[in-house]
Amino acid sequence: MSKKAYVFPGQGSQFPGMGKELYDSNDEAKVLFKKADEVLGFEISKIMFEGTEEELKQTSITQPAIFIHSVITAFTLENFEPDAVAGHSLGEFSALVAAGALSFEDGLLLVQARANAMQKACDGEPSTMAAILRFDDEKIETICKEVSADLGEIVVPANYNTIGQVVISGSEKAVDEAMQRMTDAGALKVVKLNVNGAFHSPFMESARADLAAKIDEVVFNEPICPIYQNVVAEAVTEIDIIKVNLIAQLTSPVKWTQSIQKMKAEGFEAFEELGPGKVLSGLIRKVR
Repeated sequence: MSKKAYVFPGQGSQFPGMGKELYDSNDEAKVLFKKADEVLGFEISKIMFEGTEEELKQTSITQPAIFIHSVITAFTLENFEPDAVAGHSLGEFSALVAAGALSFEDGLLLVQARANAMQKACDGEPSTMAAILRFDDEKIETICKEVSADLGEIVVPANYNTIGQVVISGSEKAVDEAMQRMTDAGALKVVKLNVNGAFHSPFMESARADLAAKIDEVVFNEPICPIYQNVVAEAVTEIDIIKVNLIAQLTSPVKWTQSIQKMKAEGFEAFEELGPGKVLSGLIRKVR
């Protein structure tokens, strides 16, 4: 029998007006949006419904906004009975709340702490990211290692998004050099991303420490189903391991391609994306 997984998006899926339709059409959603405003101490719902693209792009707004939209979508879904869940980067927190491992309030507080810690890490040291399209994963890994060794600066694979799409992360100088070398070696396209930091790299070490302290303060419950976590690309149910992987995720690559390959190998044929946009649905279709 085929199994169904629900997947939750990360940063980049936000859009002006996100969640307004959900709010207007569902009483339970209204309660949860108001609860989110209370937990955060400001009207994030107003920014989600009426804010500009620029306002929604700020990490401290983007991450809680996507989390809120994703979790409320799951909570207001009829017959939400996942065989497994997974989330891309930030989406892992949405997945854990949907699977009952965290309360809505605790999940939101962790996401707020994570966003603020990542913003602080970005402000501390200039760094960036770039997407590499249609180029072999192993060649990307090799060039990143060579550039890091040659320049004495960090550049690492950060997101294995789908077949033929990997994002690298590091110092401005090292990312620029890696982009040039990958272009010369035959990458179809390299694109510098409009981000203010090197997510999922050693540049996020201070954020990892801040998040670890917050995670220690929160109660986790056993999830109702396995979660395929980014760091290991495997199904996890043990609370202690879930917490370790959540913390490690900030400085480790998001193995989304590998997670989907593992899920498909283990009998998952149906994937439903919950949250703003359909970014993950597009990525999943390309994974064989």
